[in-house]
Amino acid sequence: MKPETLLSSSISNGAAAESSSHGIRAVPPGVPRRSFLRRLGMGAVLLSPAAALLTSTSKAEEDGNDIESESGLTKGDAALLRFAAAAEILETDLWVQYNELAGIQDSEVPGGSGNPAYTEALKVLDEDMDQYIHDNTEDEFTHFTFLNAYLVSKGARPVHLDQFRTLPGSTATGSSGKPRLTNLMQLTLDTSWYTRYRIHRNPDLNPDFKFPQAIPSLFTGEHTAIPRTDNDVNHHRFLQAIANTAGFHFATIEQGGNSLYPAMAQRARSVEVLRILISIGPTETMHFQTWQDKAGNAPPLTAVDPVTGVSVTFPDLNSPPLGGETFQTNLIMPEPCRFLSQDLPLCSVIRPTNTNGIAAAVVKFLTDMGLFRGQSQAFFAFLNQLAAEADAARRGA
Repeated sequence: MKPETLLSSSISNGAAAESSSHGIRAVPPGVPRRSFLRRLGMGAVLLSPAAALLTSTSKAEEDGNDIESESGLTKGDAALLRFAAAAEILETDLWVQYNELAGIQDSEVPGGSGNPAYTEALKVLDEDMDQYIHDNTEDEFTHFTFLNAYLVSKGARPVHLDQFRTLPGSTATGSSGKPRLTNLMQLTLDTSWYTRYRIHRNPDLNPDFKFPQAIPSLFTGEHTAIPRTDNDVNHHRFLQAIANTAGFHFATIEQGGNSLYPAMAQRARSVEVLRILISIGPTETMHFQTWQDKAGNAPPLTAVDPVTGVSVTFPDLNSPPLGGETFQTNLIMPEPCRFLSQDLPLCSVIRPTNTNGIAAAVVKFLTDMGLFRGQSQAFFAFLNQLAAEADAARRGA
């Protein structure tokens, strides 16, 4: 599908009505800044698809100087920020689902009413899980609202995915029951990030090396990370397996952002866009650091899904036949590895950060984990288009 066909048929992106042709207006009197940004981020008032397409073809771009807007944001930088915004919208969607069931519902992150049994199962991993879930959810929300607001302030198109909110979510007590962008009930999780940060290997330099899975059974079949219905809550052992799955999913998601931002930053042309990417990225690292620590507290158990019959086993990662530095749960600081060259000394770094094809790789990673099961072809076409545009960004002129 051609980009212009995709724009006109399946999305309604465009500069929000709160913006002018040169930037974003001041917050209206009496409206809290948080509320203003939320309305902007959710795309309350958008231009028509035709107007959005017109916006993307600015006079400067027609002149051939690779500028998206009159304020000087290049097409590449705008594409990087749009992909980041889309990723953050998707993250926010999944975190909202977790928060509705097991986080703190308040004016900062409203929506659900909590599921006491699921909340208690997650608290087995850490007593403060509800607070951490709440704060992670709020962080992701601020990321995409800021990114979209910045794009609008530069006369560039923001990203909105509301038209793809079609997936059914949990019907268990506590869920708002709203349509979702992401599916948390049919996950296949790659937990090799766990050993990647405990082994002296770097996938940027050793792309063929296979890092062991921390939880091999999560890497096969489909698993739910939230109670699907109230019936799931009635199976105590299975409910704890659901909470354990969520604990590992939290870290699986956040380590993706941990690598995405430094990888994309290498393609930014504007110093200000570079500043945005390297300022948001470390917060994803803070999230990942928290969640990999909590995942290690998942109690060992084997449980069978009473609906699908799929079995999952959470081993004791500190005991034989596992154990050792590869699986030891309190080794949450990244082990040193080779960086840039096999000839240089070991260095403790985020990995991978190879920038080539990073956006497309993120889309594949999220798709492979089942996060988008049930989504439309228009959704995948739009997401892959955003990824292709971001991967085409170049730092040089």
